[in-house]
Amino acid sequence: MSVTETLNLLLTIEKSMGSKMSIELPVVIVLGSTGTGKTKLSLELAKKFSGEIIGADSMQIYRNLDIASAKATKDEQSIAPHHMIDILEPSENFTVLEYRNKVLPIIDNLLKYRKLPIIVGGTNYYIESILYKTLVQEIDEVVCEKAKMLAGEDYELPSEQLHKKLMELDPAMAKRLHPNNKRKIMRSLEVLYTKGRKHSEILEHQHTQSLSKSDGGLRYSNAVILWLQCNQNILNKRLDDRVDNMIQEGLLDELLAFHKSYNEQRIKNNEELDYTKGVFQSIGFKEFHDYLLLNDEEKASKDGQKILHEAIERLKLVTRRYARKQIKWVVNRFLGRKNREVPPIYALDTSDVSKWEVQVKQPAFQIVQQFISGTPCGIQPVPLEEKDSVPSSMMECFTCDICNKTLVGQIQRKDHFNSSRHRKMVAKAKKEQQSVSEVKINSTC
Repeated sequence: MSVTETLNLLLTIEKSMGSKMSIELPVVIVLGSTGTGKTKLSLELAKKFSGEIIGADSMQIYRNLDIASAKATKDEQSIAPHHMIDILEPSENFTVLEYRNKVLPIIDNLLKYRKLPIIVGGTNYYIESILYKTLVQEIDEVVCEKAKMLAGEDYELPSEQLHKKLMELDPAMAKRLHPNNKRKIMRSLEVLYTKGRKHSEILEHQHTQSLSKSDGGLRYSNAVILWLQCNQNILNKRLDDRVDNMIQEGLLDELLAFHKSYNEQRIKNNEELDYTKGVFQSIGFKEFHDYLLLNDEEKASKDGQKILHEAIERLKLVTRRYARKQIKWVVNRFLGRKNREVPPIYALDTSDVSKWEVQVKQPAFQIVQQFISGTPCGIQPVPLEEKDSVPSSMMECFTCDICNKTLVGQIQRKDHFNSSRHRKMVAKAKKEQQSVSEVKINSTC
């Protein structure tokens, strides 16, 4: 008997028994860093279990830019109904709270009509907003409006000015935020304005208290997480190839068309380009900005091609870095928190695509089936492991005066010091200093 037939049979039995029986479908969450195959598995699950897919990606919610945000293709989207994709214009802003308020009714409606919700992430905080009933740092709609009134003209101030303001009001939080991250800076100011408490103090309280109390517990008791993993070296190569494929598929034309349309509207409305808002937070915009500003002749020149090559390499670098960040988030927010209620997490290895059927697809089917039928499948979830909390000093910003670059946290700082770019800048600075010293010596002779 197929899974769909099993669901229909259980539904028939439930109707015949009235309210004596209730089928609790699981809420399936497909996690994993970019390039691990989340889209592929979600489509297979939707087809197998008659499910519907809910996007949890902060960039895929925007229309257009399909290549840049790595959306499922139109053919792939036709395999199963998709939600929370292409719902906003690129110029619009969208908060985690707004995402949660749109998604929860969708999930509840699917469960009501016995459709399997399959959430595909993406954006980590979107996932948490679905999983947990309440978070300490959450601000409701009324409070948000109040914050906007209290903030006044703050929303129009440049990011650096807002960062200086936060440094005066909540220096501990300001040290953890990049001066150009206007969205997060404004977020901390909103918390301060509305709650009368420093954002840093609230977060510190969250880390020292039992998270099972502060986050309100799981919203869906039958949630299950499928965590797609991949060998790091294999994933790095896969991501580099993916960037090359995006270029071949027309990424530059897509970005160029978007910039032209967006800039026409921006100039018309007398607005400044702000890379801290909306879709501009997506990987791929800042990296190609200089190249896109060139005319056709400049792009074809040797210098233009050099700028393009450097942009492509930067995109590969930040994509690999983002993938590592996504992995660390799962480990820190879920696996490393024994004092937090966490759904069972099942790791699936996607390193060898030739073994996808055996190592990913079939185990995923078995795991979801066991949550539907209540029959154990023998596959064990990943054990939780208590980890020491990260000291706030490890997350503070640091500015490299030689490279004129601001870094967030000790990991970025270490990576920067070990980078070839930093070593080149240090060598250049020493050479310039040596030249200055020689000039001074010659002038005194």
